[in-house]
Amino acid sequence: MKLSITTLDSFTKTPFSGNPAAVCLLDQELTPEQMQAVATEMNLSETAFVARTEESDSFSLRWFTPLLEVDLCGHATLASVFWMVKAGWAQPNETIRFQTRSGELRVKSDGDWVEMDFPIIPTERAKHPFFEKDFFGAKIIQAAKLKRNWIVELANAAEVKFCVPDFALVKKHSEEGMIITAAGDDDYDIVSRYFGPGVGIDEDPVTGFAHCALMDYWFQRSGKTNLKAYQASQRGGELYLERRENRVIIRGQAVKVMSGEMEF
Repeated sequence: MKLSITTLDSFTKTPFSGNPAAVCLLDQELTPEQMQAVATEMNLSETAFVARTEESDSFSLRWFTPLLEVDLCGHATLASVFWMVKAGWAQPNETIRFQTRSGELRVKSDGDWVEMDFPIIPTERAKHPFFEKDFFGAKIIQAAKLKRNWIVELANAAEVKFCVPDFALVKKHSEEGMIITAAGDDDYDIVSRYFGPGVGIDEDPVTGFAHCALMDYWFQRSGKTNLKAYQASQRGGELYLERRENRVIIRGQAVKVMSGEMEF
């Protein structure tokens, strides 16, 4: 079997920055086990699999890390839409409906931008049972829990950028991972990083799902409904967030890096 696969960098317009994702536009059915094997071989934070449905503007979308299937992935969704338009699977400025494990998602291409309509991920203020006062030497201002993950707020953007975590400890004391965040400096409202050793990703470069939770967290903290966000990983990436009731609109860009075929 031959499978066409494309890698793209999301939340950036510059190759070799942002967050890389692999995208497979499926002309043939794959089993979940085959999808997982492909994602493990690609060894990127996420590999997305898009398949047509009976409705012309509706597609199935699934996301896999090297270890498991996940409920939601922003950067691989962005990459999927960008590549679907380039490959002729969708039209420019068309709203695409994806059927996913997180329900129906609506995503629209808008010139060089992709606009994703995702569910807000609720967060609840809480004290982490292990990281109570500091996170690897950085003072914790506040913490919150969400489904299978935690948010830890640090004092400033520099604490986020220069944090050096012990991934074994993060994995031991979180089900999937931890988001660290702070109020932004310079051009950004917030900064963050995401450590996900529980899903096989020590540090994810730019994380759409995390910002669905960060939008809720920072709305509770500041009341702001629009945020310009920067994920301060080594690769780095920009996200534009807008809260609309129980949804968050995430805008970003993508760039193709490589296309090829996989045989198995």
